[in-house]
Amino acid sequence: MAAPLAGRCGFFVEKKKRFCKMIVGKGKTYCGEHATMEEGSGCWRIVCPLDPKHTVTKDKLEKHLKKCNSRQKPKPAYYVENINAGPAEGGEAPHQGSLSQYTTAELESLLDKLRTATKGLDIDVEDHILSHPVLQDELNNPKNGDSAHKHLKQQSSILGHLKEQGLLGGGRTFVEFGAGRGKLSHWIHEALKTCEDVQVLLVERCSTRFKVDGKHQDSGVQFERVQVDIQHLNLSQVPLLRQKKLPLVGVGKHLCGAATDLALRCLLKTPEETEPPEKRLKSSDLSTMRPSNHPESAALGSGPGPVLGLAVALCCHHRCEWRHYVGQQFFLQRGLGAAEFSAFCRMSSWATCGLRPTTQDPTNHRADEDEHEPGEETDAVTGFLAPAEREQVGRLCKLLIDSGRRHFLKTEGFDSNLSRYVSAQVTLENVLLSAVPSSSSSSGHFSSDSS
Repeated sequence: MAAPLAGRCGFFVEKKKRFCKMIVGKGKTYCGEHATMEEGSGCWRIVCPLDPKHTVTKDKLEKHLKKCNSRQKPKPAYYVENINAGPAEGGEAPHQGSLSQYTTAELESLLDKLRTATKGLDIDVEDHILSHPVLQDELNNPKNGDSAHKHLKQQSSILGHLKEQGLLGGGRTFVEFGAGRGKLSHWIHEALKTCEDVQVLLVERCSTRFKVDGKHQDSGVQFERVQVDIQHLNLSQVPLLRQKKLPLVGVGKHLCGAATDLALRCLLKTPEETEPPEKRLKSSDLSTMRPSNHPESAALGSGPGPVLGLAVALCCHHRCEWRHYVGQQFFLQRGLGAAEFSAFCRMSSWATCGLRPTTQDPTNHRADEDEHEPGEETDAVTGFLAPAEREQVGRLCKLLIDSGRRHFLKTEGFDSNLSRYVSAQVTLENVLLSAVPSSSSSSGHFSSDSS
């Protein structure tokens, strides 16, 4: 480029081999960022102490700090630091390094512990692929490519599971953890747009582009998005959930690693600093629940409604962390601890890492993409086991970790299930964790109002 664009900055950015594209003021040659290049400008720019990626004139620093986008903003009421993180004492697993650093004897010892721990467990995962008619037109739309079809099949099966368990209906709030663009919530809305009293809360820690929330602003369904890490989310303080106190249904499409454990704690564990709300529907609740606008409903407490159930697609067990893991008690009862958990998490990647496409760009991940990178290379322990045996061990590690989650759900009064909700051709991470209140704490569930 021989010269800057008209009305744009005249500073040549050497790193990008082009002129700066910022708009300049009337009669100026340079933008505010490069104003020091102007003759006689007298500007003395310094690096912003809040964000070194930009500068500010020294005489306007105090004013800039009050409006800088990188300034620390007031935390919302629902932000409570580490409220779902798990116990800090003894919560950090010792650093074990790569599996390639283990000796053969150490790996054999881990395998013996794994086999002993899983012996006699009810860990059978059955194929249970469902669909929902609301997505049928999109699934048959030839304009959708392979990637779109992959996500639509997963969303359709998750909705099918919600409907089968009586969780997809009106009179409840759906909390989508790790919402990304919010496509799963979008289809829940489409399935329930004729139902009354439906709320959707989308939880996502990133500032997501191309989200679909805006499509539903004028609908009867209440949509609200909170940008916060699940680790710090106190559901009892979210304004949307305090308005009507509707029963909650937790959903998620590929909650990566520890995010699943954080979501389970967020949904089911009562914050210590708040008045304990009802956490599940008992048989007496189903017959005596008042409408949300009943004059006596305010006396039920200030927190959210009871938990009706959940359906969460699991993935990336190699990214789990001992402190966050909800199944610690389950592991300890089997003579296992943080060290074994850390090793099993690494070994869990053997279930999928050897089957993933090698052409995928590991840096090109969208917020709603479910093909996460594996935790260990397949050749990390070459020669220790045959590839098929390593894959089986990886699956066993995943099942053990998920069994700890099921144990946690049981202690919270829920019956849970693991099922392969889509085929491995759609995604290798194809296991869905679902749960509803156990028969001892609930005589049934709401019937689905959706078509």
